[in-house]
Amino acid sequence: MKNFYLIVFAVLSVFFTKVNAQQVIIFKGQNLVIGKNVAILEDTTNKLDIDEVRKSTKFIPSQTQVPNLQLSKSDFWLRFIIKNESASNQMLLNLEYPTLDVCEFYYPVNGVYKMERLSDNDPFAKRKYKHQDFLFDINTSKDSIGTYYLKVQSGQEMVLPIVLGTPQKIAESKLTNDMLWGCLVGILLVMMLYNLFVYISTKDISYLYYVLYTLFIGLTQTTLSGYTYRFLFPNSPLLFNNCIIIFPALAGISLMLFSRSFLGIKDRMPVMGYIFKAVIVMYVIAIGIRLSGHPLIGYRAIDISALCLSLSIYVAVITLSIKGYRPAKFFALAWTIFLAGLILFVLRNLGILSYNNFTNNTMQVGTAIEVTLLSLALADRINVFKADKEKSQEETVRVLQENERIIREQNVVLELKVEERTHELNESLEDLKQTQSQLVESEKMASLGQLTAGIAHEINNPINFVTSNINPLKRDVEMILEVMATIESVSQSDLPAEEKKKKIEEYKEEIDFDYLVVEIRHLIKGIDEGASRTAEIVKGLKIFSRLDEDDLKRTNLNEGLESTLVVANNLLNNNIKVITEFGELPLVECYAGKLNQVFLNIISNAIYAVERKFGDKTGGEIKINTTADDESVIITIADNGIGMNEQTLKKMFEPFFTTKEVGEGTGLGMSIAYNTIKKHNGQITVNSDPGKGAALIIKIPVIFDTKVV
Repeated sequence: MKNFYLIVFAVLSVFFTKVNAQQVIIFKGQNLVIGKNVAILEDTTNKLDIDEVRKSTKFIPSQTQVPNLQLSKSDFWLRFIIKNESASNQMLLNLEYPTLDVCEFYYPVNGVYKMERLSDNDPFAKRKYKHQDFLFDINTSKDSIGTYYLKVQSGQEMVLPIVLGTPQKIAESKLTNDMLWGCLVGILLVMMLYNLFVYISTKDISYLYYVLYTLFIGLTQTTLSGYTYRFLFPNSPLLFNNCIIIFPALAGISLMLFSRSFLGIKDRMPVMGYIFKAVIVMYVIAIGIRLSGHPLIGYRAIDISALCLSLSIYVAVITLSIKGYRPAKFFALAWTIFLAGLILFVLRNLGILSYNNFTNNTMQVGTAIEVTLLSLALADRINVFKADKEKSQEETVRVLQENERIIREQNVVLELKVEERTHELNESLEDLKQTQSQLVESEKMASLGQLTAGIAHEINNPINFVTSNINPLKRDVEMILEVMATIESVSQSDLPAEEKKKKIEEYKEEIDFDYLVVEIRHLIKGIDEGASRTAEIVKGLKIFSRLDEDDLKRTNLNEGLESTLVVANNLLNNNIKVITEFGELPLVECYAGKLNQVFLNIISNAIYAVERKFGDKTGGEIKINTTADDESVIITIADNGIGMNEQTLKKMFEPFFTTKEVGEGTGLGMSIAYNTIKKHNGQITVNSDPGKGAALIIKIPVIFDTKVV
């Protein structure tokens, strides 16, 4: 429908254009729309070269923020003058109109103009910048002024948003635009797939026509914005240029077919049905003209067809809405929003609205809302059909409800007794659940209390190392910048080369430049090490936390043990040595977060046992070993602490049993660990020798068998 927009643009431009003399473009580093600062020359002979153009006095200042060069076989030359007041020596010139047949950029180099040429008739791979828009480098020093020329020619009406910016700013703008286009394509795909499934279920031809319209309006928008050239036809420029007319025509045809079927035009407005058929024929003729090699005539035929389509659909939906046909009201709203987005897009190009991400994408937003509302209209029509069907079944439902009432009255007494008994049971069950929940939460809070302070300390150490290096690094970077400025000043002076070299060497020796470089490298290395350590700690915490712990998930238990050691690192002192011997493990189907809590409880108990035996002395040791057989993973966590006697071994998995002092443990850690392992259909056994240490052996099946649970 973008062709209809071009007609609206031409009409409104008569009322809103303003005369604007060409001015020097002052570039300060931000993206700048320069449409009002260019002068335009039309070359009807298509023979002028750059030297003749530079001498021409027929340039006319642009009257709009986005120049409109109309539909013509002429070449158009655009002239603009740029003064660079930014800190960057590189700029990008961006033409956000990807369907130009010819785009030549002329720029001065030592008084001689050189040319860079781009065209949508060339394969996409030839472009320096892999984007469908026309992008040209402008390299110029600060405070310099240069005059630049663009030569453009196209078989379509040319509406040229011209943006000047730094490579970074242009790239950010392109990324934002690509993301918005991705959202539009996503919406269109969702609408297509949903309604295609509905069509398969209902066999209602309106859904198929809607899917075709959504497909072709999406292809039309993405083609006119160059995305099909970039992604679908990068090696077929001819196919891309044909699709510029073919896709809008197919979108118009499918919309007419959808409107005719959805609105029931044949029965409700027979005369309008013939008009719809005539518009479809006009689109078919436009496609034939384009394929026969007359792009300008075909393009104009599409414009006329789009205008007839818009008027005929509006007449039909307004007429049917007045008559009270509810689906037509949805259609009218959708079409109105689409045209509103089109008009906002036109007003932007006329300079009435500012050039920004909102005004640049009103066409896409209007299209997304339109297809969404049309989908809702289809759904609403199904609701109307359902309502009619429900009325025919109302009497049957009434009889069934009466029978249900009789049965319900007969069972009232029985239900009351069942409810009373059920209520008593539910109260007892709720009390048990609350008690269980409080105990589990108590254990979790106890573990959390042990870890919080240590984790903060673990992260603070590398972060402090990073922050302590920042200020020296900033100071050294400032000195490097001063060195560069001094070298630049000396190099631009009129002194002989040998004297320049001597001054530079003396200055570098004066500030001890070699040491400065070594110090910067040392500081950067320190920052890198601190950041890497912080990332390692955060990664361990992320794996340990397992926000999806209530879901079964295939997990590498070695990763869980490693993350648990990171989390428990603050509990270890420098006197306890941790030895890990991790074997190759298959992925285990488990509740990963719950197993991590088991590992933490066992390792915490091992640390406590070692500290009880060795205190502040060295010699304490915790050893973690993992192996696997055909069906299970075996994890062994052993320590050389105080060990456990036979009485402790018998009670260690009982709730509230603990050998720790009052306030140091809840007595629930090993009970929770035992129940968690059982929930995984696993086994946990303990080997202990009092005074020598203990070893806990966990065996967990690779496949979680829900039948056993």
